[in-house]
Amino acid sequence: MDTVEELNNTYYYAGRSNLTACELLFMIFCEKTVEQLGLTIADTGAVIAIVSGRNDIPTRTKPGGTIVNTSRASIASRRVFKNVKFPYMIKLPTLIGHITNPKSLKIRMVANIGTFVGRTIPVMGWLILTSDVSQITYRTMIDYNRIARGSDKIW
Repeated sequence: MDTVEELNNTYYYAGRSNLTACELLFMIFCEKTVEQLGLTIADTGAVIAIVSGRNDIPTRTKPGGTIVNTSRASIASRRVFKNVKFPYMIKLPTLIGHITNPKSLKIRMVANIGTFVGRTIPVMGWLILTSDVSQITYRTMIDYNRIARGSDKIW
């Protein structure tokens, strides 16, 4: 048998025989995930950025309605940039809140470079991982639809 072949309404793929359409899709998905996330610097950096952006370090007492703790990324960026502001009093948008609860996300305009960098680091991590998931999904669908027959295709 070849690396991809049909036999008795099942598929043969990557050394595995008698795969159903769902099992074939899962095998291709796993293969594309390993290809995409193969210990690249960008993916490692994305995970570090997300973890460093977690609000889990206690901080001073803040007024009501604010997010309670602070993150390592925020502490480090404020330490590096101190109280330096953007030129011409430019204010840039930042995202605050918890990504796990989209209703808690808010956009705040800031003029302080340290605040902007500290809040942007985890957002960049999430964007990199979102890009990875999109690419994995796209490549999985392309390969699966190329292999699958008639009614087994996704679209």
